[in-house]
Amino acid sequence: MRDKKKQLTVIKKQLAVLGFSMLFSACGSAKIRSNNDLAINNPIQSIIDLTSVTNDKAPVTIDPGRFTENEVIYRLPRVVQGSYEVSDFGNYIEDFVALDYNGKVLPSIKIDANSWTISNAKQLDKITYWVNDTYDIERDNNPSPIFSPEGTNISPDNYVLNLHGYIGYFDSLKNNSYTLDVIAPADFKRTSALETINTVFTNDNKVITSYVAPRYFDITDNPMMYGYLDVEEFMVDDINVVLSVYSPNKVHTATEIKETVYNMMAAQKAYLGDIHTTNRYDIILFLSDGKEDSPKGFGALEHQKSTVTVLREWSSKEYLAKSVIDVVAHEFFHIVTPLGIHSEDVHYFDYNNPTFSKHLWMYEGVTEYFAQHFQVYEGLMTEDEFYLEMSRKINISKRFDDTMSFTEMSENIIEEPYAENFNNVYYKGALIGMCLDILIQEESHGARSLVSLMKELSLKYGKDKPFVDNSIMDEITEMTYPSVGLFLKNHVEGNSPIPYDEIFDKVGLTISKYNIIKANENASDAKVALRNKWLHIKSHLD
Repeated sequence: MRDKKKQLTVIKKQLAVLGFSMLFSACGSAKIRSNNDLAINNPIQSIIDLTSVTNDKAPVTIDPGRFTENEVIYRLPRVVQGSYEVSDFGNYIEDFVALDYNGKVLPSIKIDANSWTISNAKQLDKITYWVNDTYDIERDNNPSPIFSPEGTNISPDNYVLNLHGYIGYFDSLKNNSYTLDVIAPADFKRTSALETINTVFTNDNKVITSYVAPRYFDITDNPMMYGYLDVEEFMVDDINVVLSVYSPNKVHTATEIKETVYNMMAAQKAYLGDIHTTNRYDIILFLSDGKEDSPKGFGALEHQKSTVTVLREWSSKEYLAKSVIDVVAHEFFHIVTPLGIHSEDVHYFDYNNPTFSKHLWMYEGVTEYFAQHFQVYEGLMTEDEFYLEMSRKINISKRFDDTMSFTEMSENIIEEPYAENFNNVYYKGALIGMCLDILIQEESHGARSLVSLMKELSLKYGKDKPFVDNSIMDEITEMTYPSVGLFLKNHVEGNSPIPYDEIFDKVGLTISKYNIIKANENASDAKVALRNKWLHIKSHLD
């Protein structure tokens, strides 16, 4: 526990910087008395000071403006979008202090893992607290550590700023805009898709970067990384891609990985056609060196315009390239769903007490299918490699409950027994996507596909218009064919295992009792032609 004198010194320093930051706010320091006016006119001002880290903890200051209530609640997220599990980021907050306009401490009580009630809130000026990073907790035999790509890192040469781990929200002000100042050493590189509004270099070798977010969702949806990074910025068609790599032992560089990312995303853009949701995409890649205090959760977390990815630093260049394709390709395809096509549960997400959509088969399953199918479709893998990957997914999916309704599992995903089946979204979920693609291709004689259906849905809805959770399957059936609706009813909503042999026969494939997929030499010309259309086998299309 740090001594109080040191804590108050840092608090005063934070308040001084906050006053400096307010010079760049359009609203200045005016205090708006109406909550409605506050939501429209007065941004919540926040500071993260990476130059005042103490005991591996970073100080945060929040200035919400003036309240009219006597009591308010401040929360860190219990659950964040895309994780489908309880994270309890409030557990990583220490020394929470509420201050009035005279600098005196106001009463505050921590009412649960993530929430603080502040009394005499009409006098509340600012709150301060310290953030402990989650990467350190991973090494402490934590029975349920936060998945590394959604976590936080605080170390002298690298800071992973998944902002949901640093900045919270007031229940009544979730739709307020935010300003954020990040104070860092001047020689640090920094990356984020969040809009930068100002950069100031101070006389003491620091840089204050000011960002703006329209609402709290945009705070949680725009991760940052600061430190001694390797950064490459390049265009892929009309998307500005920013690749930021932290390799603690300088084993890998952004330059080395750039070609892999460029070729991958160019193929993805060609695969998606004119589906377009972003002009910029940030890839934040943290390479773990495997030490005790390094992250252990390898994978990625999607955001609308970026992804945080954690992979192994000790991988060979070839293996790392393959991992980037498998992992980052999946995250980039999330620009289609759920980021571009999603239900009301996703659009109006409650970070403390969320409800979940029924359609993980779409959000994660279809996304994972696209991440595999585009590779064979665009010539990045062979037919046999694709069959092998689908065979692997079938075999792994059988280890889960194959009769569990996917929609029921999705709607209750943080509860057991559904939570233990979550990873099946990457296996059976992808296979659901594959089956739907084959059915749509068969019914349309190759004129339509799952990609074209997603395009139609994105035109109907898009990122700003959610669909009704209970209606989307009927809508998809109306937009496609009765066989698609029957499949969704029986094998996604229902509990009937997928008849893979019937599905594969439609495209001239067979599946063995060990779930090995291969071409049927006796398949009709029509089935072979449909298979070639489905997999885009160019030698048969010329």
